[in-house]
Amino acid sequence: MGALDIQWLMLPGQRPWRELHWLSLMPGARVTAVGDPRPPEAVAFVARPYRRPTDRFVEAGALAWLRGLDSVPGGDTWVASLELCSLVTGQASALARRRRQRQAVLVWANDPQTPLYRLPPYRQALRRARSADLFLCFVEAARDHCLALGLPAERCRVVHPGVDTRLFCPPPVPVAEPVAVFVSPLAANKGIDRVLDAFRLVRRDLPEARLRVLGRGPLEGLVRREAARAGSGVDHLGAGDRERVAGVLRRAGVFVTAPRPTRVWNEQFGLAYVEAMASGLPVVTTACGSNHEAVRPPNLRVADDAEALAEALTGFLADPARRARVGEENRRVAREHHELHRQSARMAEAFRAAAADPAPS
Repeated sequence: MGALDIQWLMLPGQRPWRELHWLSLMPGARVTAVGDPRPPEAVAFVARPYRRPTDRFVEAGALAWLRGLDSVPGGDTWVASLELCSLVTGQASALARRRRQRQAVLVWANDPQTPLYRLPPYRQALRRARSADLFLCFVEAARDHCLALGLPAERCRVVHPGVDTRLFCPPPVPVAEPVAVFVSPLAANKGIDRVLDAFRLVRRDLPEARLRVLGRGPLEGLVRREAARAGSGVDHLGAGDRERVAGVLRRAGVFVTAPRPTRVWNEQFGLAYVEAMASGLPVVTTACGSNHEAVRPPNLRVADDAEALAEALTGFLADPARRARVGEENRRVAREHHELHRQSARMAEAFRAAAADPAPS
């Protein structure tokens, strides 16, 4: 089994312990990350700044590109990046052609009609990426989206994301108290406002219920005000790293979010769901995008409606035995389908299978 030498071009503000982490755990992988700042993952690193005219757009939609790429040492077999539309992916395509490298694009996106594809810089990135050797999709909806864009089916491979099931694990005894937890950015698209409205209704029927909120974001003031309101049952825990997230999940009984689509985004999968499932929690959320690929029955996906969300939450919070049954099944699913090292090994298989195919012209 030969080495997989991969140069990973980071997005600005890249979230840690996700795609780069999974790449670094692939058997035989030697990964070099390029960008800024240095990531926490155990990989080689080459610092390069970004040119970013505006901070208005984030993640794959960031209007940003790496500077000084031509001076980055070569020699890697692969160059990889995240999402077809990102400007960094456009740079990866150009770099791969100049250096005769293989190219991989990691894909979560699930909407071939996103307005980003109609804007010139992102449209150009997509056009350049069409010649990539591998489109590594983390959900089936991402592969469907790639096929709808006319990408070759044989280069589109699905590997579901992995989570650390040793870190995210249940407590020795399931939590008996009616405690719900929201762990996500405090932003409108993640639905913290809807969750707070629903929880007021939950407290009418179950006054001992509590909601713990872990996260930061533009709606933090709303959460703080609700937590300060007498009798709300809401605790704002601030922010936390993944170890703190795992600890908060172990002290809860139900995981809840309420995502809703925006003009350029809808829920693609939701790693937080799988982390909660690995922690032995049932999940209550709203039906959004392709989150059905992560949240399956007996977990509950409901309409974006406070009453529907409250009813689903109350059903779990009022029934510890039901929570324990669903949580046990969720733990089994997480270990069987999303164990971190197994899924990284499957990613490596996808890279090696793509390398065995003739390079696209």
